[in-house]
Amino acid sequence: MFQFVSSIVAAMEFARVILSGILVSLLQSVGAAAQVKDLPPCNFKAIYNFGDSNSDTGAISAAIFPRQWPNGETFFHKPAGRVCDGRLMIDFIAERLGLPFLSAYLDAIGSDFRQGANFASGGSTIVPQNKTIAESGLSPFALNVQVFQYDQFKARTTDLYKDKRYSCRSHLPRPEDFPEALYVFDIGQNDIAYGLRTVGDAQILASIPNIISQLAIAVEHLYTQGTRTFWIHNTGPIGCLPSTLLGIKNPPPGFLDKHGCVKSQNDIAKEFNRELKNRVIKLRADLPQAAITYVDIYAAKYGLISNSKQQGFVDAQKICCGYHKNGIDVGCGGVLPLPNGTQIFGAACKDPSLYISWDGVHYTEAANRWIASRLINGSLSDPPVPITHACYRTS
Repeated sequence: MFQFVSSIVAAMEFARVILSGILVSLLQSVGAAAQVKDLPPCNFKAIYNFGDSNSDTGAISAAIFPRQWPNGETFFHKPAGRVCDGRLMIDFIAERLGLPFLSAYLDAIGSDFRQGANFASGGSTIVPQNKTIAESGLSPFALNVQVFQYDQFKARTTDLYKDKRYSCRSHLPRPEDFPEALYVFDIGQNDIAYGLRTVGDAQILASIPNIISQLAIAVEHLYTQGTRTFWIHNTGPIGCLPSTLLGIKNPPPGFLDKHGCVKSQNDIAKEFNRELKNRVIKLRADLPQAAITYVDIYAAKYGLISNSKQQGFVDAQKICCGYHKNGIDVGCGGVLPLPNGTQIFGAACKDPSLYISWDGVHYTEAANRWIASRLINGSLSDPPVPITHACYRTS
């Protein structure tokens, strides 16, 4: 009996020591983050972004098919390569850092790359897919291709910048600015979404370690090229996308959560995020000179969706742009001819600022602004530092 009690006491003491260590580590991290906020803001010379349609500012529009009206109506007053009525998260990040909106790397017309470039492409995945865009809806510009494009961009612009005869040097980044840029990752949603369309939940969960490893390989590669500041978004609550919910009729009990989202899909997204965060922690140890911020975009988006009306929005499941009635679905900007000679248009709502969802998948400018305000200040980041101070390593 005495030995049994002693074992329990020893186990409790071991747990106390472990918990104390975790709390000390947490307090040190919070303390370090608080000290960072007192330091001068980072002097980011540029932004380089890797991602999918959540941050694509014109790649697919330039390379494959142009975005159509009413995309861009709110801010740009014309289609501007974005699947949104206005600005995206990456646009608000650029504004906060006092930098211009990013030109898409694939857009050669009127682009200025002096202070960064955007390699994000609508439909992109982390893991390359063996399907054409026509078959799968996925972009041929997966993350590894985007990194190859960055390597070429860096090598070619550096070479051209050194050639003083080149007349457009003012539109190119200076070679010394690459290490002093912010590198943003906003990708992974399509890996999950495509898996949900093609395989079972168990297979998707089994594939997550490989997906995360591919992202880590990209980060490690950029680090070897001199990159030091990374801002990595996790993935959002995919089970809350209105486009997903359109086809769900009479769901069984427990299928949806209390906010009307598909619980199993969000559980997969949360597992992806858990493994991504663990890998970010490992990357910090493996890349000792890097400052890597893990950004909880899931918490921000779900926080907005679960409190849409309190935040001044209509029901989170309502879609602003497109036609979705009586079993007929017409995408944003689309046209459906009817047998009687009339047409149904996928028009936009009168006031996009009241909506969270722009087209059923992507967010409105108003929602992007709301989400950006919660992320840029660092309150949902690990470490909890604002983006203006992301260049400082806190651990």
